Amino acid sequence: MARRKKVYEGKGKVLYEGPEPGTFVQYFKDDATAFNAEKHDVIEGKGVLNNRLSEFFMSGLNAIGVPTHFIKRINMREQLIRQVEIIPLEVVVRNVAAGSFSKRLGIDEGEPLPRPIVEFYYKDDALGDPLVTEEHILAFGWAGQQDLDDMVALALRVNDFLSGALLGVGIRLIDFKIEIGRIWEGDYMRLVVADEISPDSCRLWDIKTGKRLDKDVFRRDLGDLADAYTEVARRLGVLPQTSAPLGKPTLIN
Repeated sequence: MARRKKVYEGKGKVLYEGPEPGTFVQYFKDDATAFNAEKHDVIEGKGVLNNRLSEFFMSGLNAIGVPTHFIKRINMREQLIRQVEIIPLEVVVRNVAAGSFSKRLGIDEGEPLPRPIVEFYYKDDALGDPLVTEEHILAFGWAGQQDLDDMVALALRVNDFLSGALLGVGIRLIDFKIEIGRIWEGDYMRLVVADEISPDSCRLWDIKTGKRLDKDVFRRDLGDLADAYTEVARRLGVLPQTSAPLGKPTLIN
């Protein structure tokens, strides 16, 4: 597919104009970032893995009736997606205490939560993506009450699907982050899961050993990020068979 005009570039992906109105081409970069891009490496092949993994999860969600922006994978690094109006919120579902949640509430990492907890964070890098309440969301008009109810329901369905798919290959879903967008079909609006679902946006621990298989490997210098992502792809059966071996990190000054 011919490359078209760049629409947006983020820390991990680039969006280009799609071949038809209402579509984008989403390109997965090899960049690895943490702490609002204060830490930044390039991991050769990371974008290839995240493309395949996000395809696997998004296709699975579409198949069970959870709507997403994903249409199809185009090649090793690109996928065709629907254009959506992104709601400016990150939706986080937590099954086990970890990361900022543990620090904020003083709960030991690895402590199972009594039920999945859904949190909202306002998407603003300059502010550090602060945690917000439903009252904030309604007051500032980021989403309405029905949208909020639908977002929680979508997030919990995604949690059920991801937890089951990963449990089957010996991986525990600790938490994950998704974005949700609006698609307009005439006068009808519906919410869909957007952005990506990959080890960049999930915490994944090996069930037996507790080994991290997600971006915490990079955040906390726990080993080789390429190895961790490759292991997740291998277990799920989506490891590219013809790709070159993943390289070691290249430090960006």
